[in-house]
Amino acid sequence: MDQPEWIWAAVSEEESQSMMAMWPNIVRDITKEIENSNFPDVAKWMEKVLQHTVPGGKKIRAFTLIYAYKLLASSDQLTKENIRLARILAWCLEMLQAFFLVIDDIQDQSLLRRGKLCWYRHNDIGLAAINDGLLLECAMFYLIKKHFKGKDYYIDLLETFYDIIFKTTIGQGLDMLSTKKPDLDMFTMNRYNSIVKYKGSRYSFILPITAAMQLAGIKDPEMFRQAKTILLEMGHLFQVYRDYLGCYGKSDVHGKDCTDIQEGKCTWLIVVALQRATPDQRKILEECYSSADPEKVRRVKQIFIDLGLPNHYSTYEEETHNLLKVHIQQISCGLPHSLFLTLLRKLFHRMS
Repeated sequence: MDQPEWIWAAVSEEESQSMMAMWPNIVRDITKEIENSNFPDVAKWMEKVLQHTVPGGKKIRAFTLIYAYKLLASSDQLTKENIRLARILAWCLEMLQAFFLVIDDIQDQSLLRRGKLCWYRHNDIGLAAINDGLLLECAMFYLIKKHFKGKDYYIDLLETFYDIIFKTTIGQGLDMLSTKKPDLDMFTMNRYNSIVKYKGSRYSFILPITAAMQLAGIKDPEMFRQAKTILLEMGHLFQVYRDYLGCYGKSDVHGKDCTDIQEGKCTWLIVVALQRATPDQRKILEECYSSADPEKVRRVKQIFIDLGLPNHYSTYEEETHNLLKVHIQQISCGLPHSLFLTLLRKLFHRMS
């Protein structure tokens, strides 16, 4: 195991314990602030929201931020206090993820998230969960203000979070507009690429690394630009993988019910299928895609198989992975290649 892989393994093992040890303090920080505003009932409710929606994920974004910070920061920066701040910011990423997931599950009318009922379905909370999602977002910004105000990177950090949230929401809007009564003529690769670029790649890939760079005191715009370019490519590959898993994976493996076909989602599979389909196959897709009828879902999946999409996906994954390695080796701004190669290996291992 080379050094970057060892650092990642150490971070993951350490942080799975250290971050959870910090979690009660995070919850206390937030609920105490609400209590101080004389809303004890809301504080008790917020604790339930936090416990159900935030700590149960794999914390990939959190571990990525901490791993990147430990790799990018100088040795004199790696103080106990700075590591504590990195962990707090890592929890902010997990809260942001929870905010997006709570809202996304309502919009998609999903049943499961992380192997249990989606929050809005928990005890029939329903659309009231929209406000819970907003509470998560606001609590995240409260933590950033409390712990980072006065730091020389505070404004940059705030602007990064605001920008990522805005653009992710734009991507979600594009996704929803594409899904509602979908016109398959709209399902082009350009549209798909735009959805992926805005909806998932920014907060899952760009945000953890950018935040780590800011904490480490990096200011060179070229370093941020080159990092963003690579991370967008990684985000695209990962979303294609998720689309494939959404059709061929099992919910007990990834903890989420997969209903992309029933919802009429603009996924990599349907876009490529439309590029390859014969007129008769396209007619079937137009008739069956976005239907909850199990027989119609089966017919769509059969066309995917008939068009050879599983094999095409495997080829795409391998070629894109190899191309990403080349692009990472071409980084010339001083960022360590090992950071991105390790992220790619962790991603590719997860996809294998």
